[in-house]
Amino acid sequence: MASIIKTASGYRAQVYIKGLRESASFRTRREAAAWASARETALRERVNAETSMLHSLRDAMERYAAEVSPTKRGSRWEEIRIRKLLADPSFPVGKIGELRTEDFARWRDASLQKLSPSSVIREIGLVSAILEHARREWRWIEANPLRDMRKPRAPQHRDVTYSRLQIKAILKATGYSPSLPVRSVAQSVAVCFLLALRTGMRAGELCALRWDQVMWNYCARVGTKTVPRDVPLSAPARRLVDKMRGFDPVLVFGLKAASLDAMFRKYRDRAGVSGMTFHDTRHTAATWLAQRLHAHDLCKVFGWSNLSQSLVYYNPTASDIASRLTPQAPGRSR
Repeated sequence: MASIIKTASGYRAQVYIKGLRESASFRTRREAAAWASARETALRERVNAETSMLHSLRDAMERYAAEVSPTKRGSRWEEIRIRKLLADPSFPVGKIGELRTEDFARWRDASLQKLSPSSVIREIGLVSAILEHARREWRWIEANPLRDMRKPRAPQHRDVTYSRLQIKAILKATGYSPSLPVRSVAQSVAVCFLLALRTGMRAGELCALRWDQVMWNYCARVGTKTVPRDVPLSAPARRLVDKMRGFDPVLVFGLKAASLDAMFRKYRDRAGVSGMTFHDTRHTAATWLAQRLHAHDLCKVFGWSNLSQSLVYYNPTASDIASRLTPQAPGRSR
C-alpha cells in the first residue's frame, strides 16, 4: 500500500508490500505519487518473483490434493490423477515461477503418444485449475502458463446406444431372470444395468444409491458429478428396485463402482458385445426417454444445466426418426 503525507518541506511517500517498506521525500505531490506507483509495482514484482521461487509445481499439486480436492465430488479421481502426473517423468514439476508454456507443451505432446486426446484434455484441465488456484488464492504466480497453450482437438462425442439384442445378450451372460429374486453379484450387476437404461443414472450414482434415498416413485438427492437431483422412477424401474430388496441392508445394489465396472466388462465380453461401455446406458436412456419427455424435463432427470448437453446423449438413428414421421398420402406433398 502507498501513502503520501505532507511535510514541512514537501511530501513524503511510503510504500509497503508484504514486509518490504520504502520511503522518499519529494517537492510536489505529483512527484511523490509517481514514485510511489512505480515502486509499488517493482516491489510487488520482486515479492512475487521471490514467492514463485520458493515453491515448486509439485508443492502446488500436493497442497491442492490435500486442501482443495477433498472438497469436490470428483476428489478420488483428482487425487489419483495428481499422483499419476507426479510420477510421470515428462511432467514438469520444477519451481513454479520458472515454468513456461513450452514446458507444458512438451509434456502434452509426450502424453498424446500414450493417452487419448480426451484423457490429455482432462489432465490439462486439472493442472490448469491447480495453477489458477495457486495464482488466485496462494499468490504463488502472476500468470497461468497453461492459459495460452493449445489443447488437443477434442474427439467426437460417442453416439452409440444399446440395441435390444445386445441388452438380452448381456443379461443372459449374467444369468439374470426376470422371474427370479436377486441372489448373486452377477444378477445385481444385471439389475443395475437395467435400471441405468431406465433412468440414465451413472454407474457411481447407482453404486452409491442407499435405501433411504428410494421413495415410492423417485430416488432422492442423486448425484456424483452434478448438483444432487431427484430421479423419477417409471413402473418398470420401480419393479427393478424392488427386486433388490433384501440383497444389501444399506446400498440398493451392494456394489462398489470399481467392482461394477470390472464385472460389467467381464459379462459384456462374454456376451460378445464389443466396444460398448456402461456409460453408454446413459446415451441409451436419454434416447429412449426423449421420446416421452419434454426437453426441459429430460435435463432435470439427467442433471444437465443446459439443453445443449441433451444433444450429446440423445442419439437416435435416422431410421428411428423416420419411423416416427407421419406418412403422407400420395399426391399430398407440400
